[in-house]
Amino acid sequence: MKDINSIAIEVVMKSGDGRVKIDEALDALALGDLAKAETLLKEASDLVVQAHNAQTEVIQSQVGGENMEYSLLFIHAQDTLMTINTELRMAKKLLPIVKMLLAKKEAE
Repeated sequence: MKDINSIAIEVVMKSGDGRVKIDEALDALALGDLAKAETLLKEASDLVVQAHNAQTEVIQSQVGGENMEYSLLFIHAQDTLMTINTELRMAKKLLPIVKMLLAKKEAE
């Protein structure tokens, strides 16, 4: 397994890249560009999954008996991942709401 701090940086970077995609998706939603928002949310989701998989590698190694050093950076990475995953979940919940509102507006 890679160094725990290297993995932590990977988690932070992938999560952060996911956050950028989420922000772009929300901007697209605000403009009514649903297709672009959906694409960006899929890209964000893929990045969050990559970050989660890197985190899981560390957890599985520790569960398997590998001795891990304490890493404040890894704790920060987990916090960042959790926060951005929540943002992703909320953005995904907004998508159908915006679709419904746009459909109602078009029907008027």
